[in-house]
Amino acid sequence: MKARELLDALQIAERLKDATRHCYTKNGRHESVAEHSWMMTLMAYFMKDEFPEVDMDKVVQMCIIHDLGECFTGDIPTFDKTKAHEQNEENLLYSWVRTLPENYANEMIAMYEEMAERKTIESKIYKAIDGLEALLQHNISDLSTWIPKEYELNKTYADDKVAFSEYLTELREEIRKDTMEKIAEKQTETQY
Repeated sequence: MKARELLDALQIAERLKDATRHCYTKNGRHESVAEHSWMMTLMAYFMKDEFPEVDMDKVVQMCIIHDLGECFTGDIPTFDKTKAHEQNEENLLYSWVRTLPENYANEMIAMYEEMAERKTIESKIYKAIDGLEALLQHNISDLSTWIPKEYELNKTYADDKVAFSEYLTELREEIRKDTMEKIAEKQTETQY
């Protein structure tokens, strides 16, 4: 990619640093979309030994690019996002991606289509990580930042996304245990 093209692309991608998500950090600040993508990428990196037969570099790439559409729409929480939101985000994203050098545009569009279809092991792992990272971040944040529906959602969210993998199912169970402990601690505090 030519220097100017790279700088122009990064100027768009930088928007994710300011695009906040519904989740909070441990210190009470809204998490950015860029931080979510970074944590997902780190998770994929640390999982590489669990999936030796998988192209984990591709999973990392999926984690890096998966929310670039939110450069144009901002983040809409899963429980509020509609098909219309998804279509608008995809249209805006693809319009931008098509302005990139052809080899990057083609590679990214192919990857987005693979991610949407979720038939390959790489796309399934990426999608599981996406859901698990959100749960992990909720457990790290203070319970006061949760909205009422998240108490139940955090007990079941992403179960369907991890079912294909024994390791990811085990990871999901550990995250669920943390969720239950967090909720139980808060209930104990309010009883006294």
